Amino acid sequence: MGRFADLDAVTLDANGTLVSLVDPVPKLDRLLRTHGIERPAEMIRRAFEAEGAVYANRAAEAHEPAAFATMQRECTSVFLEEVGAALDPGELAPAYVAAMEFEVMPGVVDALRFLRGHGLELAVVANFDLTLADRLDRLGLRSWFSAVVTPAEAGAAKPEPAIFELALARLEVRPERALHVGDGAVDEEGARAAGMNFAWAPIQTALKAWH
Repeated sequence: MGRFADLDAVTLDANGTLVSLVDPVPKLDRLLRTHGIERPAEMIRRAFEAEGAVYANRAAEAHEPAAFATMQRECTSVFLEEVGAALDPGELAPAYVAAMEFEVMPGVVDALRFLRGHGLELAVVANFDLTLADRLDRLGLRSWFSAVVTPAEAGAAKPEPAIFELALARLEVRPERALHVGDGAVDEEGARAAGMNFAWAPIQTALKAWH
């Protein structure tokens, strides 16, 4: 339990806290079919999950557009190998990436409005890629945040405290005066390592622990 009066800022994870990934399997299935390739949905899902594991390990390295484009091609290549599709990953990468769409999670906008109403600074701290700020903008969320920090900028991904420390520096807030809300163990471990308070998503549940 805590008091909002003891906080100056709240940082939030992205995927699983602010937004959720719309199931990409139907779109990936259609993408493969346009190239004359039919695969079971479960195979496509496993291939996507295999690609996701590679993406998670590479996101911090793709700190500029050229490296990011290379990462996208490599991740697309992993997906194609997993489904056994002999397609050019460079040519397919834009369509593959376009299949990844996100939606705002229920109650998020009301929660952000509530936090801003208490005079709190807000930031996003997420193991995401260079597209995060643009994705948040398209979803109507970017304007709520004073900072959006990804591994590419921090040079480290959660649970390393450096990514949280960069967000705190941009907000000009001391760690003990900040709360991080996230949905993964890396969120809790990283936030506590940086000296911050932590609460589990969803945001509505997290806010109930504060008054």
